[in-house]
Amino acid sequence: MTSGSGKDSGKGKQALGTRLSHAARDRKLTQGGVNPVVQRASTVIVESAVKLFEPGGWTYGRHGTATHEALKQALLEIEDAQHCALVPSGLLACTVPFIAFAEAGAHVLVGDNVYGPTRRWCDRTMSRWGCETEYFDPTIGGDIAKLIRPTTRVIFMESPGSMTFEIADAPAIAAAAKARNVVTVMDNTWAGGVVYRPLDLGFDLSVQANTKYVSGGADVLNGSIFANSEPLISRIKETIADLGLNVAADDAYAVLRGARSLPLRMERHQASALTVAKWLATHPSVQRVLHPALEDDPGHTLWKRDFSGSSGLFGIVLKPSSTKQVHAFLDALELFGLGFSYGGFESLVIHCDPQLKRTATKPAFGGPLIRLSVGLEDPADLIADLDQALKQLG
Repeated sequence: MTSGSGKDSGKGKQALGTRLSHAARDRKLTQGGVNPVVQRASTVIVESAVKLFEPGGWTYGRHGTATHEALKQALLEIEDAQHCALVPSGLLACTVPFIAFAEAGAHVLVGDNVYGPTRRWCDRTMSRWGCETEYFDPTIGGDIAKLIRPTTRVIFMESPGSMTFEIADAPAIAAAAKARNVVTVMDNTWAGGVVYRPLDLGFDLSVQANTKYVSGGADVLNGSIFANSEPLISRIKETIADLGLNVAADDAYAVLRGARSLPLRMERHQASALTVAKWLATHPSVQRVLHPALEDDPGHTLWKRDFSGSSGLFGIVLKPSSTKQVHAFLDALELFGLGFSYGGFESLVIHCDPQLKRTATKPAFGGPLIRLSVGLEDPADLIADLDQALKQLG
């Protein structure tokens, strides 16, 4: 029942907004309504004895319901992928591939700018399992081939990094990995799947925290894993099943509801963030803006080649300031909430320095690093809020 596989719908030339508006609208899923039903199930009554052990048959609620199938169909449109698997959080979308493809004694390569909880997973849990994690400079490109060993099983990264915003040469890394039969995984959460297609660039798996841009409401946890390879997604699904992971039907429905408006929201996030970023670049209290869509950003050339747009998340480096001054700036903000997530309708901000961990690279910004998630507020209001708060720096 829950195949999570894409089909040729003949709508390849239609815009993503159109496809998402009409995805998962089959009457088998909606029962006549506009939206799919919220189907909750643990026990499933099988039609006949011969189907009790039928391969691929729907025999238990943990395998998913009509609501999960509807969400998968929509998500496949976003990533333009053939296969999709759901997990209960974005962190699980990042960690399940390690469990699926790495074994005791294996070696994995992870971008040094990776999402903090993913790094924690590698340092804490993977090491307990006897797997070695080696971190690499995210700008390494094709030279990653020099780091691949006979025991290397996975290369995992995100582009751009969600705190320091380096852009990776994904095609070069994918090519080096394929030559050595290493599985590549890209955390695609920053782009929401809308403005970046890792699978098209040669990566084996693309993962997302639907918690962020896809849902957009800051009220649900969910993750997804995409592939175009049947053997790879089968391994992922087997791992999910063996771990007993399950997404609540209500959560799947909430993510789908948000996904319908994703392209429109991403346009607003992108436009507003660029407006705010360009203003910040002129402010005397800001040394540097970290945003790959800006022409003076070190990753701009690769971004322009591989991305079709940007999102609402970027960073700034303040002039040298004490922790007390940084806290005063953050506490003075009225429209930006202090929160660790991003991708919702509300603007957020965090001080990155206390959680910035690097081992393969040593970024030296020369001032406090701040991450901004620009929401759906009017950018003029956000600029006014930042302007008054930055006065706290003196």
